[in-house]
Amino acid sequence: MEFIRGLHNLRARHRGCVATIGNFDGVHLGHAAVIRQTQARAAALGVPDTVVLFEPQPQEFFKPQSPLPRLTRLYEKLVAMQALGVSRVVCLTFDDDFAALSAEGFVERVLHRGLGSKGLVVGDDFRFGAGRRGDFAMLQNAGARMGFGVEPMATVSHRGGRVSSTRIRACLAADDMVGAAALLGRPYAMSGRVVHGDKLGRALGMPTLNLPLRRRASPLQGIFAVEVRGLGPHARAGVASIGRRPTVNGTDMRLEVHVFDFTGDIYGKRVWVEFKHKLRDELKFDTLAELRVQMQRDAEAARAWLKASGT
Repeated sequence: MEFIRGLHNLRARHRGCVATIGNFDGVHLGHAAVIRQTQARAAALGVPDTVVLFEPQPQEFFKPQSPLPRLTRLYEKLVAMQALGVSRVVCLTFDDDFAALSAEGFVERVLHRGLGSKGLVVGDDFRFGAGRRGDFAMLQNAGARMGFGVEPMATVSHRGGRVSSTRIRACLAADDMVGAAALLGRPYAMSGRVVHGDKLGRALGMPTLNLPLRRRASPLQGIFAVEVRGLGPHARAGVASIGRRPTVNGTDMRLEVHVFDFTGDIYGKRVWVEFKHKLRDELKFDTLAELRVQMQRDAEAARAWLKASGT
């Protein structure tokens, strides 16, 4: 899979494709269906399939003080898209200049001159350009003039509702890991490279892997039974905390994972944390001794839940 960051990095060889456009937050079952539809159309025309996405996501740009909890970072999106066999991903920087680009300018600069689109797959409610003036009908008219067809994307439903990032966020907010996994087509997970922390877990007898969240807002908070991948050929059981560590007056959100029966220096190594079950909300304790006792209880509860579930 080829990754291209920014319009300025598009070259003549990138012209000619069937594209789909969106945030693709989660790369869930609905996104997978759209990607397959785009791939099928591209194969029929003998051109590459291309996914166009944005960083930051538009809502993060327009409402930086109240961003939606992000399901997947860019790296996580790319891993999921590569697994789906996507040929090319173009990541456009959503900044002041891009936000001011007119709908007509978007079609001309991105779809026509940039990608040389031969086809486009988007939702029939897709809006784009300054003031969200561009819509599906405008794309169809522009495509008729410029030589590319526009298809509405397929809708994927699960248990009577449309599969969507919004619905997955609602599942995670309700601590419904099973429901989120059903909509994603895989367990909900976060990835990151292990960094140095303040070593508090080690001092309390439960060393942790510290992973930067790199999200403006997290879709999960609390204590979870987890499985960790990337520490060997098999997943390893553990207990994870996502929160601000109120007992030590922490301010930043952190993901800390204690992996059961594991030792080793893995700083800088990338791991994936799959969230299986929420054990409790984050709490503030009066003393570190009380926190240590609760951490041990959480580890026992996570072990018991994972064993009972067969994971």
